[in-house]
Amino acid sequence: MTEGLLASYITWDVSPDVYNGIINVRWYGLMFAIGFWVGFNIVARMFRHEGAPERWLGILLLYVAGGTVVGARLGHVFFYDWSYYSQHLTEIPAIWHGGLASHGGAIGVIIAVCLFSFFTARRSPLWTFDRLVPAIALVGALIRIGNLMNSEIYGHATTLPWGFYFVRSAQWWREYAGQACHPTQIYEALCYLALFGLLMWMYWRRNAEERPGLIFGVFLIGIFLPRFFIEFIKNNQEAFEEGMMLNMGQLLSIPFVLAGVTLVVRAMMRPRLKLSFPDKFAEQLKTKK
Repeated sequence: MTEGLLASYITWDVSPDVYNGIINVRWYGLMFAIGFWVGFNIVARMFRHEGAPERWLGILLLYVAGGTVVGARLGHVFFYDWSYYSQHLTEIPAIWHGGLASHGGAIGVIIAVCLFSFFTARRSPLWTFDRLVPAIALVGALIRIGNLMNSEIYGHATTLPWGFYFVRSAQWWREYAGQACHPTQIYEALCYLALFGLLMWMYWRRNAEERPGLIFGVFLIGIFLPRFFIEFIKNNQEAFEEGMMLNMGQLLSIPFVLAGVTLVVRAMMRPRLKLSFPDKFAEQLKTKK
């Protein structure tokens, strides 16, 4: 009976491992690494385009990588599972056991960019954000593909023809057993890829960086507004979310969307800057006077 049902929709039976041998390489980690590598090159092209010092790239990468991992881990600990980790403090650093939250990662990146802007670039954080967030949108899409490969973070049951049977998920067998579910990882990945294209078009074709905060504001809206609506058809990540009108992911998305709207309005109400574009890395840092 189950085999007959599985023939009606898309059976997702992909291993989460790219390679399992002396070392274990998982799709999630590979997507994360590819995203950072491609993102680094995108930001490098923008820095070169505007004549920013080349040495800033490595420093910014360290800040962002650290902020992402630490923020995502602490976001999971404090937003989703503090009742457990408050009794097991030594397990908080154990990210290899799983447990990362995208909203926490976003907060970590914001803090990291502010530190980079104040101590290294000595420019407004909006300058850094406007050049960084197109790459982050791409990384977000690749991470959701990693979630798909892990057969995790999918949606409620659906009768739509593109519903997925996540046959490698114990949760799917336990809660749905033969019902197709929304592939919400793909929904989010497509939204973030579209956002990546929009932000790149804004920067390279419309010179939107001449309105500080505009690209960053569109990014916040484009990431967290789709996330807010997709959460309505996504399974809750933690038991405490059952019965909530809005789950934790939605509640955490609202401030980011409001911040994005504020940044867009602010950017459009201020005069456009006139920037020079030498299309080469600066030979030396210009100290602030």
